[in-house]
Amino acid sequence: MPIIDFILHIDHHLLELAQTYGVWLYGILFVIVFCETGLVVTPFLPGDSLLFAAGALAAGGAFDPLLMGGLIVLAAFLGDNVNYWLGRTIGPKVFSSPDSKLFNRKYLEKTEAFYHQYGARAIIMARFLPIFRTFIPFVAGVGRMPYGHYIGYSFVASALWVPGFLGAGYFFGNIPVVKENFVVMVMGIVVISALPAIIAVIRHQIAKRRDSASN
Repeated sequence: MPIIDFILHIDHHLLELAQTYGVWLYGILFVIVFCETGLVVTPFLPGDSLLFAAGALAAGGAFDPLLMGGLIVLAAFLGDNVNYWLGRTIGPKVFSSPDSKLFNRKYLEKTEAFYHQYGARAIIMARFLPIFRTFIPFVAGVGRMPYGHYIGYSFVASALWVPGFLGAGYFFGNIPVVKENFVVMVMGIVVISALPAIIAVIRHQIAKRRDSASN
């Protein structure tokens, strides 16, 4: 699948984009990050691995890491807030429709459980969890979390996530052993990023079954 190939060989694809489009790469990465976090129908887009690869390319001089970091923080923050308002305006209709074709209800329901378990902290925690970071803003909007409260957590989450992965790629992405095994590194990032979410869901399901058994 093209999206799988893009994620696994993201360093090569980004380098090709940089060589082909030059400064337009800033805009391309902005759009990818905005869509991944801002549109609840695109959770499959790369996030963590994209930032790591972008950081590695920045270390090689492909683009300005500070400019790129600032733009991606803005993209993540704006995406979060667009998603929040989508949840607030159309979310109740989505949750009331069991046959929605656009929204994966299983992801929505698991994210809702995650949000209820961790409360406002979920906004920051989910930023580091694939899939969850796409759905948490939507669920927060559905739950009508006070916007003034939400926006602060959203900014902190974006400001921590982007420098974390972009910086990791910048400082470690061009180490020979990392560069020679970049596909393995990307797969590792995806697995490690998803692990906390998987554990949280399993713990929630176990707690739910215990509650059911005790009643």
